Amino acid sequence: MTSDGEDFPQNVFINCPFDSKYIKSLRTILFTIIYLGYNPRIASERSDSGESRFTKICELVIESKFSIHDISRLRASKKSEYYRLNMPFELGIDIGCRLFGNDRVRQKQCIIFEKDKYSYQRALSDLSGFDIKAHNNKPRRIVEELRHWFVENDGIMTDSVTIIWDNFNLFLTDFELKATAQGYEQKDIQAMGIHEFIHFIKEWLSRREK
Repeated sequence: MTSDGEDFPQNVFINCPFDSKYIKSLRTILFTIIYLGYNPRIASERSDSGESRFTKICELVIESKFSIHDISRLRASKKSEYYRLNMPFELGIDIGCRLFGNDRVRQKQCIIFEKDKYSYQRALSDLSGFDIKAHNNKPRRIVEELRHWFVENDGIMTDSVTIIWDNFNLFLTDFELKATAQGYEQKDIQAMGIHEFIHFIKEWLSRREK
C-alpha cells in the first residue's frame, strides 16, 4: 500500500471465519478476488506481535474500497458455546468508517454473506433492509455472488461464473500437485498461511496468461 492510497480502488478487505471448516470458502474468495484483478486484504496476511489486531483491522478497512463480510457463524454450534462476534464487530467498523469517514472512504462498498436466507435477522436485526447474500456453504455460490457484485458495482467485464469456477478447480489440482512435489504434506497444505497461498494463486494465473 503506497502512502497516497492509490491501491484503495483495488483493495478488498475480507472479514470471515478462519477455521478448518471454512478453508475452501476462504480460498475460493481469495482466488476469485485475484482472478478479477483485485487485491485481497485480510488481517492474517501479516503477523506482528507488536501490532494489535484491532489497529490492523482498522487500517485494512480504511485502505480498502471493497469489503466482504461473512457472518454465517453468528450462531453457536453447540450448547454453552458463545456466538462468534468478531465478524459482526468488523462489519460494524466497516459500516461506521463508510458513514463517518472522509470523502474517499464514503465510496466504500461491501457485500455481506450469511449461510441461509434471513438467518442473520435472529442475531442482527439492525441489518434488516440490507441486501444480504446466502451462500449455503457452497463455494461455487460464493464465486457467483462475488462475480456479479463486482460487475454490478465496479463495472468490470470478466469471465462467466462457470469459467471462473472451472479455473479455480484447475488451480486447486495444480496447486496440490506442485505443493506436494515441493515436499508439502497434506497437513502443510491445509495449514498454509494466507500470504503463501496468495503467492501460489498469482503464480498460477501468471503462467495461465502466458
